[in-house]
Amino acid sequence: MSDFFFLIPIALLMGVAGLCAFLWALRSGQYEDLEGAAVRILIEEEAPAPRDEAPASDADTKPQPNAAFVISETRDAMSQCSRR
Repeated sequence: MSDFFFLIPIALLMGVAGLCAFLWALRSGQYEDLEGAAVRILIEEEAPAPRDEAPASDADTKPQPNAAFVISETRDAMSQCSRR
């Protein structure tokens, strides 16, 4: 029973805080344009203009080693170090 004397004021304060937050959002215009986001998603944007850049260098186009290759090379290097 004594817990209610502690929990009821906390619940009332949380309710008042929620009501204040809702009224603040209402007054600041958060609910002014409810359908704008739904319509904006349907509007098509213009296609970006083609980029006129130099071709990528060879360093950018070289294939990178895959993870299995890197792991096997690391194991080989570690095993050689442990033999010494």
